[in-house]
Amino acid sequence: MTNALMSAQNLQKSFGLTEALRGIDIDIYPGEVVAVMGPSGSGKSTLLHCLAGVLSPDSGEVIFDGQPISAMKERDRARLRLTQFGFVFQFGQLLPDVSAADNVTMPLLLAGVKRKTALVMASEWLNRFGVGTKADKLPTQLSGGEAQRVAVARAMVTKPKILFADEPTGSLDSLAGEQVLTAMLEQVRAVGTTVVLITHDPRAAAYADREVIVRDGQLSPSYRTGAKVAE
Repeated sequence: MTNALMSAQNLQKSFGLTEALRGIDIDIYPGEVVAVMGPSGSGKSTLLHCLAGVLSPDSGEVIFDGQPISAMKERDRARLRLTQFGFVFQFGQLLPDVSAADNVTMPLLLAGVKRKTALVMASEWLNRFGVGTKADKLPTQLSGGEAQRVAVARAMVTKPKILFADEPTGSLDSLAGEQVLTAMLEQVRAVGTTVVLITHDPRAAAYADREVIVRDGQLSPSYRTGAKVAE
C-alpha cells in the first residue's frame, strides 16, 4: 500500500446535540480521486471541512503529508489551505465584481505572487479549462458551466496537493456538469492532484477511483473498496 497523503483518525464532531461525525477513520492516497457520498445531513461536508482544516474536530486527528493539522496554529492552517489545498463549491463563489482572470489570480496574489506573473498563470489555467476567451468577462456574463470552470481554474492555479470539491456540479445541468467534471479530472490527473469529491450524484461519483459512503456520521464498512495500492 502506498503511504497516505492524508489520514483521518477517529474524527468526531458535534453541533450542539447533533453528532455530525462519529468516529471516522479514512486514508486518502496521492493522486487518487475519492468520491464521498451519502444522503443530505449524513456528515459529508463536515468531513470535508475537518479534512481541510476549516473545522477542528472535537476529537480525533487529521494528518496531512505527515503533519497533524489539528496541532497547527490557525495562521498555519490558513497558509496550508492557500498553498496546498484547492476548493471548489457548488455555486463557484466567484467574486462578482471582478473578471474571470482576476478571480483566478486571487489565491496567487494572496500567496505573494506578483500580479504580472499571476495573470500569466491565470491565463494558462483558463485556457486549460476552455474558458481562455472569457478572461475579461464578469461572472454574471458567464454561463453556469463556464463560471464553474473558472472556479476550478482558480482552485487549481496553485497546483494544490489536494482539491476539495463540494458538490461542484450540483447547480449545473447534466451536460454542463459532465463537461466540468471531465475537464477537472483531466487536469488534476495531469498534475497529480488528489481529489476529495463530495457528491450525492452517482453519475459524478462514477468518475472517481473510489467511493466512500457516509451514513449518520460514520463510514460504510465497504468504503475501502478500490483503495489505491502501489504499482
